[in-house]
Amino acid sequence: MPHHWLAFFSLVAALLIVDLALLQRRGRNVSPRVAWLWTAFLALLACAFSLYLARTSGKQPALEFLTGYLIEGSLSIDNLFVFLLLFRAFHLGAEQQRRVLLWGVLGAIVLRGLLIATGTTLLAHFAWVQYAFGLLLAFAAIRLLFTKPGATTARGPIRWIRDCCLRYAKGTRLALSSLLLVIIAVEATDLIFALDSIPAVLAVTRNFWIAFTSNIFAVLGLRALYFALASMLDRFHLLHYGLACILGFVAFKMLAVRWIEIPAGTSLVVIVSILAIFAVLSRILPAAAPGRPA
Repeated sequence: MPHHWLAFFSLVAALLIVDLALLQRRGRNVSPRVAWLWTAFLALLACAFSLYLARTSGKQPALEFLTGYLIEGSLSIDNLFVFLLLFRAFHLGAEQQRRVLLWGVLGAIVLRGLLIATGTTLLAHFAWVQYAFGLLLAFAAIRLLFTKPGATTARGPIRWIRDCCLRYAKGTRLALSSLLLVIIAVEATDLIFALDSIPAVLAVTRNFWIAFTSNIFAVLGLRALYFALASMLDRFHLLHYGLACILGFVAFKMLAVRWIEIPAGTSLVVIVSILAIFAVLSRILPAAAPGRPA
């Protein structure tokens, strides 16, 4: 098993180096075409990893990985709305955005590992934690469901983080200390979203290896996905309703596990269907307010 970890972290390091070469070119804007190609490559790599799991560990771990990856990836899209909000508020240029997102990804890898390790340990020793996680997810789903589309990314703690950053920033030109504030805000925002997404992934699998790798694959694609979707984020104005449905479904799966066991394959189909439905509805139905950021 240790050689699996060594191989995985070697792959992560290699992908980060390639990511830097593609998206971190000083003085040049990120090409949407390059960002989309890199996003697609990372998604295909995640699918290839699931095939590897299917051959080495069986079909069930592979399905759990894909479901966890899809949950984390879909919830990360809502995270991108917050990043867009912060970057617009501070008037960050493309190079500054790349720098902040790089540190955000590196911090997220460490943070997710700690949270998943804590979550799997608690679930292994205390059965009631499962129901606590289920209630947390149900609360998060209700919170999203009853939030207006234009206010989703500025709710509660996230609005407080943004206001604190703006209060201490001097002018619109970022000094090093101000840039550090934005990085801290991005990490704090990721922590808030992780409190929803980690229990959701642990509702699918209790295997630390599966939960961690699915999260890291999703996080690795976060920078490229941001630059690929940056000009399109405002068009997905109904997406958070879909995310609320996903969180509600996962909460039900976790709370009803004693009576109803939902297979990983069924969960995967349900989550893909929800995302597809609300992505289409976002394009068909007009937005109630012009743009997400407040």
